[in-house]
Amino acid sequence: MSEKFDVIVIGAGPAGYVAAIRAAQLGLKTACVDAFVGKDGKQALGGTCLNVGCIPSKALLDSSKQYYNLAHNLPAHGISVENAKVDMSTFIGRKDKIVKQFTGGIGQLFKANKVTPFFGKGKLLKGNTVEITGSDGSKQTISATNVILASGSVPIELPFAKFDGKYILDNAGALDINEVPKRLGVIGAGVIGLELGSVWNRLGSQVTILEALPDFLSVADQDIAKVAKKEFEKQNLTIKLGAKLTKAEIKKNEVVLSYEDKDGAHDLTVDKLLVAVGRRAYTEGLLAADTGVQLDERGRIKVDEHNHTGVDGVWAVGDAVRGPMLAHKGSEEGVAVAEWIAGKAGHINLDTVPWVIYTEPEIAWAGKTEKELKELGIPYKVGSFPFAAIGRAVAMNEAIGQVKVIAHAETDRLLGVHMVGPGVSELIAEAVVAMEFKGSAEDLARIVHAHPTLSEAVHEAALSVDKRAIHKGN
Repeated sequence: MSEKFDVIVIGAGPAGYVAAIRAAQLGLKTACVDAFVGKDGKQALGGTCLNVGCIPSKALLDSSKQYYNLAHNLPAHGISVENAKVDMSTFIGRKDKIVKQFTGGIGQLFKANKVTPFFGKGKLLKGNTVEITGSDGSKQTISATNVILASGSVPIELPFAKFDGKYILDNAGALDINEVPKRLGVIGAGVIGLELGSVWNRLGSQVTILEALPDFLSVADQDIAKVAKKEFEKQNLTIKLGAKLTKAEIKKNEVVLSYEDKDGAHDLTVDKLLVAVGRRAYTEGLLAADTGVQLDERGRIKVDEHNHTGVDGVWAVGDAVRGPMLAHKGSEEGVAVAEWIAGKAGHINLDTVPWVIYTEPEIAWAGKTEKELKELGIPYKVGSFPFAAIGRAVAMNEAIGQVKVIAHAETDRLLGVHMVGPGVSELIAEAVVAMEFKGSAEDLARIVHAHPTLSEAVHEAALSVDKRAIHKGN
């Protein structure tokens, strides 16, 4: 007879492991099933985010930023360093050490909270039973009153540019390049393409990004996107918009790309190619045919506003369901579902989930863009403020970008806050808090912000909504 739990979570990424820990905190007997294998061949908790996504990419971004600063930013401070070099084994090794620290940390959290981990691929069977297939093919079943599906997502592979792990890479492969490629091609100017393109560009690679859409960062506010694109191009990132890849062939240790844009057909030869055209929900082998759980037209698990699938006791969270594919969104859904299962008041507001791109300058936003508000017919007013007028940013020699605040024209309620500049990944939190509490631009404008800080740009942008910013002409 299979072991019985109150909650089984399938998937130990940021949605799944958080759901498991919160369920256990609430006194529910909890199991978490995951099949991710680390570099050492052992189970590695944390999913894509901790193993080959958020955490390792930020480690490489920070390391590459240190190197880039030596050559490009420190001279302005009167500091010079000659013959700076990058030891790639240490560069990649530091990233691997950080990954191991955090994936191991989840194991310790499971132990501390009495979550039972299972290593293998989980499949939901009828009656809330989960079949676990181990790496050796062995099978076992466990069951629960509630099952939370947190299977995550995988990179989208192009049929004419299939991943080979050597020349044509997904996000995982681009984190483990053992020497700086002279020429790196990137397909897709989204979060992954821009971040990993920035890593290798800073180390000296000639990076060309091909983006099929005509607009740069179409999901972001276009005032912010324009500033970002201009700065990336100053950093020698080549960004080609409206460029659709048609073929990628490996010839003589190079990748020959064919693409089309408004000017016709072109060829581009690179040493490595990163394909970062998006991710799709990972549901292969997750559901037995008779579970009753349904998928939508994009292969995502259908859920209601409480992340329930409509099948008694079966829930789904994270990248496998609707909403932005962001780790923190998945984590909050995991917490909310655990609390709903325990009979408490869970909460997740998809309208205030912040987005962040960890380039230099950073890009962050929450809420609606101007374009979205125009399409919805919602009246609004806008205030903005440049980091060039912020003393702290100038002192840091990072006076690039701006904060833009959008409020309802009649009620003044915050509808969206958009930023590009230094440290905006942290600054966006203030806007999210204000929006969660149904705050107004006036609320942000009346809060005292410390001087000199970067956060003053948020204050002044809020003042600018009503044309009363102090340190710029309105």
